[in-house]
Amino acid sequence: MGILEKIAEIEREISRTQKNKATEYHLGLLKAKLAKYRAQLLEPSKSSGAKGEGFDVMKSGDARVALIGFPSVGKSTFLSLMTSTESEAASYEFTTLTCIPGVIEYKGANIQLLDLPGIIEGAAQGKGRGRQVIAVARTADVVIMMLDATKGDVQRELLVKELESVGIRLNCPKPNIYFKPKKGGGLSYNSTVPLTHCSEKLVQLILHEYKIFNAEVLFREDSTPDEFIDVIVGNRVYMPCLYVYNKVDQISIEEVDRLAHRANSVVISCGMKLNLDFLLEQLWEYLALICLYTKKRGVSTAILGNHRDCHRIHRTLASQFKYALVWGTSTKYSPQRVGLTHIMEHEDVIQIVKK
Repeated sequence: MGILEKIAEIEREISRTQKNKATEYHLGLLKAKLAKYRAQLLEPSKSSGAKGEGFDVMKSGDARVALIGFPSVGKSTFLSLMTSTESEAASYEFTTLTCIPGVIEYKGANIQLLDLPGIIEGAAQGKGRGRQVIAVARTADVVIMMLDATKGDVQRELLVKELESVGIRLNCPKPNIYFKPKKGGGLSYNSTVPLTHCSEKLVQLILHEYKIFNAEVLFREDSTPDEFIDVIVGNRVYMPCLYVYNKVDQISIEEVDRLAHRANSVVISCGMKLNLDFLLEQLWEYLALICLYTKKRGVSTAILGNHRDCHRIHRTLASQFKYALVWGTSTKYSPQRVGLTHIMEHEDVIQIVKK
């Protein structure tokens, strides 16, 4: 039996098993096996075949945004509207067959936007170049999930399921669980909060499935077995996602209102160029970029980065950092002497003193 057949069999058994107190251990084991088989599926093939055309593009600019969605939802049209790059758009499916990059210039930042080929159901198993598309999406800072507003919530549920099956977690924080394998001593299990989803027996069963018999586990929040498995596997990617519903000019105003009030959602129309400016504002917030000005002998230079990002200026700066003088809204007075842990705010001015 191949890996795909094993995955399908476990998924059928999980759907058949009723969730209650008596079956929680059985379900936990099934989920651990499922995660293990999916990880094997994503491993590159060892057979040396002919090398194909490269799919990923070099990361450039201040941030990277991946456009994913089903075929013919308006990704190429959106790229052409937001950037100076022309991506072929047509009324038939699979117009885009490779990764097409563009650059959005907004508030002094260069945001790289990647138009990825449309993915189909079963992409996580490799259908329709799905693995390559998802692999590129893992390198992005933010995912824009382009959805057809006329299809309701079907596309969103399918895409979230495909991304979660390959270890991409959208709009959720990393589980607050401390996990460290040891060479001996058995299992050390503790929690700082009451647990309703996991128990010591279930944790032990899941660890045994991964051939881990000695480890230190500390739950700092009431996490589920799925979240604990994510911590064990260790290759999960947690990233923000904007659900963008296109073609809202083709649905009723009540449906537009319902979609617009969903969490992390924006409604637009590429055909009529509606609400694109609001989408850019939301994207800027999700990227969490700020503009800083460096001060040196009366000369100011703009740099862009996250709240704590010495590496944007120079890769050796963090190790040589002594202190900094900051002018701006993040300080109590100007200039304020600060350390590496100080959180900068938009358009602050910084003067760095090295050791």
